[in-house]
Amino acid sequence: MPETKVIRAFFDAVNARDMHRMEEALHTDATFLFPKTAPLVGRERVIRFFNILFRQYPELVFDIQRVIGESDWFAVHWTNRGTNRKKEPYQNEGVTLLEMDGAGIRFMSDFFKNTEKF
Repeated sequence: MPETKVIRAFFDAVNARDMHRMEEALHTDATFLFPKTAPLVGRERVIRFFNILFRQYPELVFDIQRVIGESDWFAVHWTNRGTNRKKEPYQNEGVTLLEMDGAGIRFMSDFFKNTEKF
């Protein structure tokens, strides 16, 4: 399934902090819903968010546990781990819902277990 390759490539790019590859995976009009944050609309805003996230978490790695899909919609179950700017350990588990189209990831919404840090 080509969509899962795009999804996995996006998460690989996030882990590598490769903004160019992340941009390539996102639709120009991508929307990202992140807990406790106003909706981020547009590829540039989404990338700006990740730049801020990476400054807050200099080390953060996502491990995909499974990808489940139906039609253009996918759920990515992941775990992550890393450290924040203060060198405090961080880990979490969650799901990212994604809507795909021919131009990339059009919609993302994160749901995760521990929202205390955000």
